[in-house]
Amino acid sequence: MKNLFLIIFLLLLNKSFSQNNFNGLAEGPFKKLVIREVMVIPGHGGPPVGPYDIIIEGNLIAKMVALDAISLKSKGQVERESGDKIIDGRGKYVMPGMIDLHMHLRTDPMPLEYIYYLKLAHGVTSMVPAADRGLQNGLDEAEKSKKNKILAPRLYPIWSYGAMTGYDKIYLDNYKNVKNVIEKMFQKGAHVVNVGNLGWNQKLLGEVCREVKKQGGITTYHIPPSTTAITKAVDAARLGVTMIEHHYAYAESALDRNVQNFKPTYNYNDENERFRQAGAVWSEANKKKLLNEVADSLVKYGVTMLPTRVVYEANRDILRAQSLPWHEKYTHQLLIERNGPDPNFHGAYHYDWTHDDEYYWTYAFDLWGDLIFEFNKKGGRVSYGTDDSYIFATPGFSNIRELQLLRETGMHTLEVLKSATYNSAITLREPKLGLVRQGYIADLVIVNESPLYNLRNLYSFGALKINKDGEMVRRGGILHTIKDGIVIDNEKIMKEVEKMVKLSKNSTSPSAMDMPFIIED
Repeated sequence: MKNLFLIIFLLLLNKSFSQNNFNGLAEGPFKKLVIREVMVIPGHGGPPVGPYDIIIEGNLIAKMVALDAISLKSKGQVERESGDKIIDGRGKYVMPGMIDLHMHLRTDPMPLEYIYYLKLAHGVTSMVPAADRGLQNGLDEAEKSKKNKILAPRLYPIWSYGAMTGYDKIYLDNYKNVKNVIEKMFQKGAHVVNVGNLGWNQKLLGEVCREVKKQGGITTYHIPPSTTAITKAVDAARLGVTMIEHHYAYAESALDRNVQNFKPTYNYNDENERFRQAGAVWSEANKKKLLNEVADSLVKYGVTMLPTRVVYEANRDILRAQSLPWHEKYTHQLLIERNGPDPNFHGAYHYDWTHDDEYYWTYAFDLWGDLIFEFNKKGGRVSYGTDDSYIFATPGFSNIRELQLLRETGMHTLEVLKSATYNSAITLREPKLGLVRQGYIADLVIVNESPLYNLRNLYSFGALKINKDGEMVRRGGILHTIKDGIVIDNEKIMKEVEKMVKLSKNSTSPSAMDMPFIIED
């Protein structure tokens, strides 16, 4: 009888590690997965170290065996581990999976798999999506990802304050009710709470931030220009906001008056004017105050910067954004159409977009970059997000471009990768993500060439270089993304993306931005 129970236990144990092949696109988790002789970029900002044999059991990094000459000499002969699957890591680099703390899923007819696969193929293993398809849908998808029923990054949907509580606006606006509201939200599964509509009332905003923190969650704040007269970035930091998204309210914190120079006809709901003025306000800022007093205050209050620079890059060069080489093959037609220009869609405001607008946004990018650099240098936490699937920021590709734009600020590449891994894990309050370390969750990225040499090595197509024969070749690219111990074949999921995009472009017509460049029969 004891032997029968033992057999049943072993069968159940084996089943718990049964290999799902996700229609041939991925497999795992494994009882034992071994990545052999790989160099490790740990994620905390330190330089590469190795090589290592990394042993993964289920979804955890169980052991890391150093194989460098000094370690081998001190330890003697090392017995090499074997496993259910072995990945040859010689000449390759492993780093933690990246954590995108703000992005969008958009809506039908764009398949969710389109976004999931592009993110995974570019090294994103966790992400915080806006509730574009409804919060319940977001929660359902997060649960399926958690149980590995779908091939997707782990998901942390954004909740609006008061969502799924049934309380009316009058009740929600009373700061005395915040404790009840937040408790009810967290009972229903909240973790990331958007406080973007609370800047009109600092008392209410502060109470929400405190209660969310008590519950173990985080707050995210897109500070709208419509309320910066009351709550600017420094105010939000003082009130306990976890992370400030995008670029808003930093320049406003350094004005020599309380509000920017809105023209009398300004309408916040006119996106063309809103984004025009969002760039111009940086030219009004007191630069010395911004890079000293404002930066110091943001560091002191412990807020996290979440720049998402990539989604605004189109503002400084719209022609570049429209002509990115991956649009034809990898940008879904829904995104092409809704990137605009079209005043009927959010983020599609590049009509009557002038050289002056691009000048102001170029100036804004430079000064914003200086602020990010000073904030990071002074000890502030810079984290990682893209806000993509908007404004010509194609998911996945924009994740790598965001790294490049953070490097553009002057941050070291190791600091840039830290922002996307360890810093974002700490911001998200997920202490077992963001590092390549024994005991941490096996969310990893195996890269064919070092991303420290060239961040473009993280693009699915790698980076262009010249070989010893003088030929131009593509090198790099992520061989495998590993999420929860599941090994993904990145080349195969990019083929699936290609099929989805091709289908989306059937029977489509050129947009206004394409018309001058169409070759007529």
